[in-house]
Amino acid sequence: MKPIISALAAISIVAAQAVPAASAERTVSIVLVHGAFVDGSGWKSTYDILSSAGYEVLVVQQPTISLRDDVAETERVIAKARHPVVLVGHSYGGMVITEAGDNPKVRSLVYLAAFAPEAGESVSTLAEAPVPAGEHKAPLVAEGNYLFVEADKFPSSFAADVDTATTRFMSAAQLPWGLQAVQTKVGRVAWKAKPTYYMVTSEDHMIPPTAQRNMARRSGAKVAELKSSHAVMLSHPREVAAFIKSADTSASD
Repeated sequence: MKPIISALAAISIVAAQAVPAASAERTVSIVLVHGAFVDGSGWKSTYDILSSAGYEVLVVQQPTISLRDDVAETERVIAKARHPVVLVGHSYGGMVITEAGDNPKVRSLVYLAAFAPEAGESVSTLAEAPVPAGEHKAPLVAEGNYLFVEADKFPSSFAADVDTATTRFMSAAQLPWGLQAVQTKVGRVAWKAKPTYYMVTSEDHMIPPTAQRNMARRSGAKVAELKSSHAVMLSHPREVAAFIKSADTSASD
C-alpha cells in the first residue's frame, strides 16, 4: 500500500501547485452603476475579473426612471459595501455617481464613456452641445415620458464592436429611460473633491468622444482613451477592469 499512498500524495501535491491561490481580499469595494437602456448584467465580465482579483464588487440595479431615485439606490448599495468605495459609472451612470459620489464612503470616481456634469447641468443640457463633424449623437426616440434608442440603430450606435446576436437582444430588452432622469439637474458634484478617472471611447456613437474629452478635462480626471464603442465593458472588459483597478490607490499591484 505504501507505493499507492506515495503516488496519491504526489498527485495531491501537483494538483495543489497547479491551482493558483485565491487573491487576498482587497481593502476597497467597487460599486458598478450601469447607464440608460441596459441593466447591471452588462457588468458580468468586469465583475468576474475584479472579483477574481480579490475585490468586493457590488452592482447597482437602478431603474433609470428618475435621477433622484437612481442616486438613492446607489447610496443604498454604497452603504452595504464592507470597505471604502471606488464608484464606477457608465454613460448615464456618470450623472448618478456625480451626486452619489459625494458620500463620504466613496474614495474615488471612475467614469466610463459617461456624463460628468457640472452643478446645474442635466443630460438634456449636455446633449445640446453641437457635435463635431464625423461624430454622432444618440439616435433616440420618445415614447410618452420615456426615451429609447431606435431599435434598428441600437447595434451600430450602442455596441458596434459586440456580436450582433447580443446587441439585437439588448435592443429588444431596452429599459425605458425616464425624462425625469434626463432632465433633472445635478446639485452635488463629487468630482470636485474626489480623485477622478475617465475612460474615453473614441468610436462612441452615443456620447460624442469630443464631449467626453471636454468633460474629462474640466473634471481634472486621469484620462485613458480606448478605441471602443459605447458599450466598452462588453467589448473590452479586461481593459475596463484594469482601469478601475488603477483608481484603487491602496492597490499594491
